[in-house]
Amino acid sequence: SLPAKLINGGIAGLIGVTCVFPIDLAKTRLQNQQNGQRLYTSMSDCLVKTIRSEGYFGMYRGAAVNLTLVTPEKAIKLAANDFFRHHLSKDGKKLTLLREMLAGCGAGTCQVIVTTPMEMLKIQLQDAGRIAAQKKLMAAQAQLSSSSAPGAAEPVVERRTTATQITRELLRSKGIAGLYKGLGATLLRDVPFSIVYFPLFANLNKLGQKDPNVKAPFYVSFLSGCVAGSTAAVAVNPCDVIKTRLQSLQRGVNEDTYSGILDCTKKIWQKEGPAAFLKGAYCRALVIAPLFGIAQVVYFIGIAEFLLDMLPKHR
Repeated sequence: SLPAKLINGGIAGLIGVTCVFPIDLAKTRLQNQQNGQRLYTSMSDCLVKTIRSEGYFGMYRGAAVNLTLVTPEKAIKLAANDFFRHHLSKDGKKLTLLREMLAGCGAGTCQVIVTTPMEMLKIQLQDAGRIAAQKKLMAAQAQLSSSSAPGAAEPVVERRTTATQITRELLRSKGIAGLYKGLGATLLRDVPFSIVYFPLFANLNKLGQKDPNVKAPFYVSFLSGCVAGSTAAVAVNPCDVIKTRLQSLQRGVNEDTYSGILDCTKKIWQKEGPAAFLKGAYCRALVIAPLFGIAQVVYFIGIAEFLLDMLPKHR
């Protein structure tokens, strides 16, 4: 039932995000740093420096936005894929690969309604620590190179903002369109992701089914979700880098700004090289693999069905 699908998708999203959010924060910061202003050399270096400068909970900056909106996002994505698969199947027959890809395309298109504002807000909060750390580093270097007495320069203090404050400011200055900045880049990432992910997962999961009418074991669903998720994540990582850059409202010192997808692609290619489009790819694979593995296990086990079946007993 639709309520069960929505609940399953929501539970899966909450569990997955809680487990992998620090890696997602590292991914955002690695993708946003440009040549000449590199603070982090790797995912582990980013996480260690984040803990040192911002504390343990610094790794979860922006997590509240994700935890709030990931439920409708994952619910829409999984339920939409099932909806399109159902309507594209003919008399219950097995879907062709093309129809599976069309179902994934529909799911990816539907989810951006929630994904775009969620990613927009999350990126501002995740990247704020990197920009503040960069400014502190630049101030320290300037102080050392100047002839002024030590301690004369004013310390750089980060002014932390919340998702609510960012939302209000965007709505006030740009209207609802402000929250949907980077919509085109989000579609460019999520639609191909879903086209790759859902057919690949469905076919991998079928390999573990002894009987077409019996669900695959949970570990098969988990591994299928991990493999399909990481494969799709790496495949669309260049689009994710572009999306992250376009949705970042604040820039570090001497960092480029972009007017659109083509301008962003051109500047990254010319100034940072082709390898820049793979920034954070392994982080993204590490995020997506368990996230979708957990999502598919929860979804296929059907926790919601159990909860909904229990409700009449307590009336």
